[in-house]
Amino acid sequence: MNILNDTSFNRLRSAIDASNTRQNVISNNIANADTPYFKRSEVSFESLLQSEMNGVSSIKGRVTNSRHISIGSTDSIPNAKITSDKSTAMNNNKNNVDIDSEMVKLGENQIRYNAYIEEVNHQIKMMRTALGGNG
Repeated sequence: MNILNDTSFNRLRSAIDASNTRQNVISNNIANADTPYFKRSEVSFESLLQSEMNGVSSIKGRVTNSRHISIGSTDSIPNAKITSDKSTAMNNNKNNVDIDSEMVKLGENQIRYNAYIEEVNHQIKMMRTALGGNG
């Protein structure tokens, strides 16, 4: 039995992965703030996860054979999606990176990442306590 393989823990793991991806994308945007013709990118994850969660059906079929067809939710968790904004230009060099906006997004992402890590730590502590550990 893998106690760290439930849906909520997997969602947190995916959120942490998305946050890491977002950190890399924002850092790349900042590093290329003065690069001519560079177009900024951004990461979508939370909206995709919310859409997936809103579409979850309360009815789920039991699959006892790999040849069975799944009924209802498969508890799928979306991957982070990176998109480029090619439609705008802020500077004379056709670059569209706003360094102030990127720094704010970097701070927001750091807060989000810290919250995800705190929740993972809390879940592990609760599991440890439930299993009779010291917590």
